[in-house]
Amino acid sequence: MFFKEIELRNFRNYEYCKETFHPAINIFIGENGQGKTSLAEALYIMCLGRSFRTQKDREMIRFGEETAVVRTTVFKNERNVRTEIILNRNDKKNVKINGVRKRAVDLAGHILVVEFSPDDLKILKEEPDRRRRFLNREISKLYPNYYEDLAIYTKIVAQRNTLLKEGAADPSLLSVWNEELVQYGVRLIIRRKTFIDRLNAISSRIHKEITEGKEDLQIGYDASIPYDEDPEKIGEMFREKLEASRETDLSRGNTSCGPHRDDLKVTINGVDVRRYGSQGQQRTASLAMKLAEIDLMEEESSEKPVLILDDALSELDKKRQKYLIESLTGTQIFLTAAAVGEDILSHFEERKIFEIRDGKILPYSE
Repeated sequence: MFFKEIELRNFRNYEYCKETFHPAINIFIGENGQGKTSLAEALYIMCLGRSFRTQKDREMIRFGEETAVVRTTVFKNERNVRTEIILNRNDKKNVKINGVRKRAVDLAGHILVVEFSPDDLKILKEEPDRRRRFLNREISKLYPNYYEDLAIYTKIVAQRNTLLKEGAADPSLLSVWNEELVQYGVRLIIRRKTFIDRLNAISSRIHKEITEGKEDLQIGYDASIPYDEDPEKIGEMFREKLEASRETDLSRGNTSCGPHRDDLKVTINGVDVRRYGSQGQQRTASLAMKLAEIDLMEEESSEKPVLILDDALSELDKKRQKYLIESLTGTQIFLTAAAVGEDILSHFEERKIFEIRDGKILPYSE
């Protein structure tokens, strides 16, 4: 699987551009603010219909314009697949795959992309909502049903919270929303547990290789509802916790338990990385998790995902840079950077290099 070309119109600071890509390595060089990350973002939204930078589609539309267009051609399963997304400032996005109108949710799993930026190296030391977004985003890429269940669950939480803020104490009324939460929440919990277990197995192996066997990385599911192999038991425990927290929820005006409160627990040699790990350990663990995503996607789909390295190499030391680069075989890579040294270029013989300047993709002279 690889991107063959992209066409942008009124996307971020790009008025118009159309460019073809190398099936192996594509390097984009330019100063900050010229459009490197915007290009990475345009490629990424073809994976989920969402940005990794913003929750609001209108922020991706060029200032003063009402719509933005992103079109790509991807070579997948021995054929070309053309995808178009039209972002509207005051309406829902329009999606087409090979000319056929689709829902945004249909993009999940359609094109597999792993994005790696400096922010991803901070995921383990930031707040739980950041790690939940990571989980939701990555699972949605593999399992479109999860994406739909998550959207419904999120709406149910919002509606239940509205009821709580109004001071509704009617147990029968709350029980209706509780049952809806349980129905969709159990599905999310099961899918997350399965994903985290698989992510842990691969990440642990990769982390051992990076640290030459000196450190043991373990990733676990820190869930507000205890996990059980029996979905019915998970549902029972969820109902009990919702009932037990009813008075607290009413006084606070929000739902205090459920998958929207979950987190990842990450340890190295049994020590909590978020609280006690060094910056180097946190970055190594984050790198291992990102590389594990690539392996997981390939296992699930039998296709190598596209990898976007958005200024990520600058945040890694030489040892981790070398490991990352040498791990990436058979994967199309989009690498953005202010500059790329010969030590990096020497690893990428098959490549195409561009310069990004003021929202334009230009030829680069080496």
